[in-house]
Amino acid sequence: MRQWLGAVILLIAECATCYGQTPLLLFGDNAHQTFLGCLNCSKFDSASICNKFGQLGSLFTSDSIWNASGRFGSRSSSDSPWNVFSTFGPVIVDESGQFYGRFTANKFVSDRTRIRALNQLTDLVAGGTSLREAHEGSVVTKATD
Repeated sequence: MRQWLGAVILLIAECATCYGQTPLLLFGDNAHQTFLGCLNCSKFDSASICNKFGQLGSLFTSDSIWNASGRFGSRSSSDSPWNVFSTFGPVIVDESGQFYGRFTANKFVSDRTRIRALNQLTDLVAGGTSLREAHEGSVVTKATD
């Protein structure tokens, strides 16, 4: 399971290549005003969701998608990508504002992202993988880049 999770996170890291090195940015809340991090930036980038020492990659900071008790990480929060019932998950955009869909575990949201690796990640978490395990998988895999 850990190897498969690592492979999914590696695909996310490689999305930068898929999208011409365009940083994919995650914004949350109903007005999309809260910056939640960069999905495909280097794990050393302070804005990366894979930077375990950064504000947005931490398991504990309030605006991190990895904080299982936080507004953007709780499986019960409508603002979280891990909520299988929410229609308000975070949006993915690039720096020019091009929309890449919602980062959500809800498979029935019409504007769910088509980025397969991100959908696999939300599906894993929705299927019972803990955020800590998903997060550690991302950090381990990113370290091998």
